[in-house]
Amino acid sequence: MRRTIAPLARKLGTRMSARRRRATRGHIDVRRTLRASMSTGGVPMRPAYVARQHGRPDLVVLADLSSSVAGFSRFTILLMQALAGQFRRIRVFGFVNIADELTDTIVGAAPGADLTAAFGDLSRMTRWHRNSDYGAALRDVVDRYADAVGHRTTLLILGDARTNGTDPAYDALRSLVERARHVVWLNPEPARTWGTGDSVAHRYAEIVDMHECRTVAQLRRFVDRTMPV
Repeated sequence: MRRTIAPLARKLGTRMSARRRRATRGHIDVRRTLRASMSTGGVPMRPAYVARQHGRPDLVVLADLSSSVAGFSRFTILLMQALAGQFRRIRVFGFVNIADELTDTIVGAAPGADLTAAFGDLSRMTRWHRNSDYGAALRDVVDRYADAVGHRTTLLILGDARTNGTDPAYDALRSLVERARHVVWLNPEPARTWGTGDSVAHRYAEIVDMHECRTVAQLRRFVDRTMPV
């Protein structure tokens, strides 16, 4: 897995940096452009821009680590770890039906460290069962980790949005959307299955920007073109 992530992260990191430079360039500064043109006979050879002061965003990852989507979530978290330099700060939360912060274990780990135990220990992410409960996890983040999401935060949610018939807590998701700068959801299930069975993906997709992400190619395209920088 890490052999795939390392070259992918290097390539995507370069592209994200280029996107950030373009995004922060801003509009043309007429005065500076005209002043610079004095040295070229009044012909503006290169426009000067007013820089936008955005800075790097904070990234918060909220990942379903139940067995049905654990592989996808682990791969994506490791990619975000490899791209840590693109963000001001990263915090990682895993859940099955309770949210648990994994930041120190994952983000603070040395490159190449074995994180199997961190991903596999579900004891602090479950109550009395091991079925996903998205509503409970979302409320947990709102109630216990309110400081994690703010106006500089890109919140990245990973999971299939299958609630096992539990309350989906749309209000909690809306609360996070109101707090964050961006909220994006990556769903490893085909878009055609959203809303089938116990899936409420189609309803969550009305609240947040949800993307089908089933392959490395789809994940690469998302980070390269869509992920907020």
